[in-house]
Amino acid sequence: MFTLFMVDNLNDKERMNMSDLIEGYLGVTKDGGKSKLPAKLDWWQSATGLFLGLFMWGHMLFVSTILISKDFMYTVTQMFEGSFIFEDGGKPILVSIFSGFVFVIFIVHALLAMRKLPENYQQYKILKTHVNAIDHADTKLWFYQAFTGFVMFFLGSVHLYIIMTSADKIGPYASADRVVSDWMWPLYILLLLAVEFHGSIGLYRLSVKWGWFDGKNPRETRKRLKKAKWFVTVFFLALGFASLAAYIKIGIEHQDNYGERYKPSSHVNYIIKTNTADKGGVS
Repeated sequence: MFTLFMVDNLNDKERMNMSDLIEGYLGVTKDGGKSKLPAKLDWWQSATGLFLGLFMWGHMLFVSTILISKDFMYTVTQMFEGSFIFEDGGKPILVSIFSGFVFVIFIVHALLAMRKLPENYQQYKILKTHVNAIDHADTKLWFYQAFTGFVMFFLGSVHLYIIMTSADKIGPYASADRVVSDWMWPLYILLLLAVEFHGSIGLYRLSVKWGWFDGKNPRETRKRLKKAKWFVTVFFLALGFASLAAYIKIGIEHQDNYGERYKPSSHVNYIIKTNTADKGGVS
């Protein structure tokens, strides 16, 4: 009652600040009701996590185009740079802008997730004891997800910054040079492991949390989702390591010509130029 009396006797700005303080510290509104803020933050954490998880699947499929051929990877890269729109070819700045957008979502998601992590060693020990005591598979998954998320925050930030600032250096040779000659392969190995475990666990937990596929038997659905999660993890890890091995092979073979850009076959050049000419560009 005393707190409510204080709030009622403040001006609008002071009332807003006091309301925020009450909600932040006590988890209730100035009227004594339960705060909706944690639920809203949970929703945004889920939304940003879903976006990033689906983005990583698409990103992995793009990276793996090198397994088909250098020409195919080059063509897809040009497509992402908008070569089918601009008369004078692709614009790497488009990749930089989109990478910046993903980076912002990445940071927001990390900040939202940090509020659920232990704040000190004592809280960590309590959490670890709790995880070991109840021996619950999904609780352990949360623990692994938190750990891989912590690792990914640092490694993923490095990768995204490089792509943002060097979007013009994406291609069969340029990407392979970065992996081998620029010594990025150790980071990419760790990042691949962190991303695939974190992403698959996250999407599984989102499905369970929001009941997207519950159906008539949520217990059976959870079992099927868990099997699907492991299938997705193994599939994308295998695809990721196969793609990384391909880039390493190309990078080693290309070390003596570091910095040289890939020149596509005449057939690919013909397709790109024909598409441009159809829009009134180069014939």
